Amino acid sequence: MDTTHCAVDGWVDAIPVPGPHDRVTFDLVVRPSDIDALADDAPDTIVTCTSGDPRITYELLNGVQPGDLLRLTGTLAQSPTPGDPARLTVDGLEVLDTALVPVLREMVLDRYGDYCVVFDADRDQVPVFTVDGAWVGLADNPDAIATLIDIHRRVTGGDA
Repeated sequence: MDTTHCAVDGWVDAIPVPGPHDRVTFDLVVRPSDIDALADDAPDTIVTCTSGDPRITYELLNGVQPGDLLRLTGTLAQSPTPGDPARLTVDGLEVLDTALVPVLREMVLDRYGDYCVVFDADRDQVPVFTVDGAWVGLADNPDAIATLIDIHRRVTGGDA
């Protein structure tokens, strides 16, 4: 098995996983610097990473999230089996860029004062509740939320 000490830049693919003997394991997605020269459907390279350094393990488990761009240094070992990912034993970690905060696309909760609404990408109608969880009604679309809340306030004599 060939090994090389190197630096690799890539994105964290999934939340790092703690392992035995105070180690952590995760996958890094690496793209070549000449990505424009590759075919559009060229697969990304996945490098399986592990570290037993307590400082690196702590940072990976507490400060890194999927999508963060990292520069890792360590010993890279290429698997003798074609198709198996390379393995990098990490001894240095630098966060180059952090991932954006994930945005929920399927369903989003929002608050309108004393009222909560549930936006669902698959539906035009919007369920409306009080912050205490009492059912208010179903607005026909997002533009009708204010009207539904106004009607509820008039019927109940004030806020939720």
